[in-house]
Parts: sequence; structure tokens; C-alpha cells
Amino acid sequence: MDYSATQDFLYGLKNRGARYGIDRMPSFMRELGNPETGYPIFHVAGTNGKGSVCAMLEAILRAAGYKTGLFTSPHVLRLGERVQVNRRILSEEAIVRYTEELKQAAERASSGATEMYPTFFEFMTGMAFLHFLREEVDAAVIEVGLGGRLDSTNIVTPEVSVITSIGLDHCQQLGDTLSRVAVEKAGIVKPGVPVVLGRIQPEAAAPILAIARDKGCRAYRIEEVYGEDLSAYPRCALEGDCQRINTATALLALRAVEERFPIPDEAVKQGLETVRWQGRWQRIPVGTRELILDATHNEEAALWLDRNLELLRETTGRKPVVITGTLGESRARALMKVIARHAREIRLLRANQTRATPFEVLESILAEEFDGPVSRASLEELFPAPGVCLAGGEGDSVVLTGSIYLIGEVMERLESSSPIAETQLQD
Repeated sequence: MDYSATQDFLYGLKNRGARYGIDRMPSFMRELGNPETGYPIFHVAGTNGKGSVCAMLEAILRAAGYKTGLFTSPHVLRLGERVQVNRRILSEEAIVRYTEELKQAAERASSGATEMYPTFFEFMTGMAFLHFLREEVDAAVIEVGLGGRLDSTNIVTPEVSVITSIGLDHCQQLGDTLSRVAVEKAGIVKPGVPVVLGRIQPEAAAPILAIARDKGCRAYRIEEVYGEDLSAYPRCALEGDCQRINTATALLALRAVEERFPIPDEAVKQGLETVRWQGRWQRIPVGTRELILDATHNEEAALWLDRNLELLRETTGRKPVVITGTLGESRARALMKVIARHAREIRLLRANQTRATPFEVLESILAEEFDGPVSRASLEELFPAPGVCLAGGEGDSVVLTGSIYLIGEVMERLESSSPIAETQLQD
């Protein structure tokens, strides 16, 4: 197979659907020799912040001299971003080789039963576990894909389980109350393994703490260490109060395993100063404008966006131009309300996703909230060439927010004159 054929195969897996559940993973991993047991793991779940916490953990561990694996989802530009060793993304050649190997294991594990054949996300999870074993990493930081209890990553027994936040998202799969979502996220808690909680509402924290007690796990809560005042929380290279919470969460996770992974203070400092994570209040100079990319995909994230936009207005003395598009009407309502409070002008885009919210829905929501100019746009119109953004005017701040998939499409336009063509492999 060449890379194009591999993409087609993986795209075919994606089109079969997510088939949420963990029942296929044990036999799939057995056929691969259970690679996930070959190295220590940091397992990170949460409604928001889990990707940032994973990036911070990886950066600090690497700064301390550990060889790191990092598994996250979704990717922004390239599929190989999901599987990284020392922040080097998995090459196309390696993806081809691993896919061939995984196909054979999948055939054996499923024994011809279609419902037992691994999904696209399970293929990528297996690819990460196998790659980390082959690369002999000292530690792997594994981000949960969806929920926790039934996520394909939840076959691991980690050094520490981290739950960053609890909010209402993916309610069809995870439940429509904070306590129900919390129980699903707490499915990653393993007997005797320490548990670290970010700033989590009392009604969501209670069931997690109860599960931790029942399983004999020591629980760490960042409020107990850092208090309630966010101004006293540690900082990192990622902007925003939410990132201060994520920083505290990552540091507490490292404290929970400090005997296994001693980290010098200088490595902590270096890791936090150099950590990077795409699409989280990420500033990019584009000509005479500053483009800020911020993935805001649910109600909890919209609250943090509100703070960042308010601070942006205070520091620049002007309202930004906002480009936005979402997946799903419920997400759009929370986001549009925040954008309407701060934007001078709103440009609407639709991600190349079947779940993208129609223009008409976004416009109807904004009609109730915003009295400034609102217009539909296309990627080609706003980003006609690499390094070019035509939204706003000279000296403007342009904020692109909403779906991470939309942010990926914009970054592709900004960085490449030819299509990277990996958006069809988003899940």
C-alpha cells in the first residue's frame, strides 16, 4: 500500500461509524502483544483541557530527559500528529507500515465478525501503543478520545489518572447531567492508581471521589494545593486563565508520581515555557493583522473564550473581527452569545464536515444577540493564499473560533499552497 491507499482504507473505517465501546480492544491488543503494557502511562480525560494538559505533561517530561510518547485526537493538519515521540509526528511511511500490520491483527481479532473489526479510532489507538513500544519510550501521555469508561484507550493501567474538567458535551453518549458525565469520565480510574482532579464542580467531583475511594485510590484536587484564586495559579506559554488551571493540573499529576518520575525544577520551568498546543488562543501574525485561533466547541469553553475576548478588547482598545463556525446548534448557541458581546464584525464559515452547523442556524441565533454586520464567507475568500488573511483591516485582531476542524482547514490554507487532504480522516 502507498499512503493514498492507506488513507482510503482508514477513511473506509471512519465511514463505518464510531461504534462507541471498548469490547473490541482487548482481543485487538492481544493480537499485537499488548503493547500498552510496555511502558508507564499518564492517562488524561476531561471535557475541556485534556489536550493542553497532555501537552504540558509531555513537555515537562521531555525537558527532564525522558523519552516521551504522546497520543491525542483529533489532528489539526496531519494524521501523524496523533502519534508523536518526543513531539515528532508519525511519518506517512510509518503509518503505511503500521496499518498493514494492524490490518492483519484486526482480521485475526475479529475472526470475520464485522461488528468486532476495530474502528478508525481504535486503529489509531493501537498504532500509538505499538509505536511507543517500538520506540522504547520512558513514558506515554495518552489522551482519552471520548468519555472514559468506554473509550478505546481505557485498557491501560496508568501511573496516574487525570480528569481535567466536567461539562455537558457529547450528551447522547455520556449523559445529560454533570454527575452522569463524571461517572463516565471516572471510568478511567483504576484500583490503587492515584487520581488528579482539575477544578471540577462539587456535583461532578463527588461521584469521582467516591469511585476513587472505592478503588483505593489517593485523590488529588488542585484547589487543595493552589486554592481558589486563579491569580495564584502557575503560568505557562499557553495563554488564558483556563491554561493556568491546566498547568496546575499537570503539575499536580507529576507530583502524584514524583517517586517514579523525579523532575528537576529547571525542567518544569523549561517545559512550561516551551509547551505548544495548536488552536488554543494561538497567535499568528498574518500581514498587518494578528490572527488568533481558539477552538471553542462547548459551553464550558465558551466561558473561557468570554474572558479572553474581554482581555483582548482591553489590551488593544478595539473590538476584534470574529470568524466562526461550529458543529451542532447547541454548541453554537453558547458560542454566538459570547461572540456577540465582543465582536465588531462576524464572518461565518462552514467546516467541511457533515455535522457543520448551517449558515441559516447561525444567522438566526445571531439575529437575537448581535446588531453588527454578519456575513457568510468561504475559506478561499478569507484565506486566498498561504500567509494571507483578508478578514478585517490593518492592525485588526481577527479571532477564529469554534470547531477545531474549521481551525485545521484555515491552518491548511495558511501553511500550504497544495491541499494536505487529511481532513477526511477527522473523527
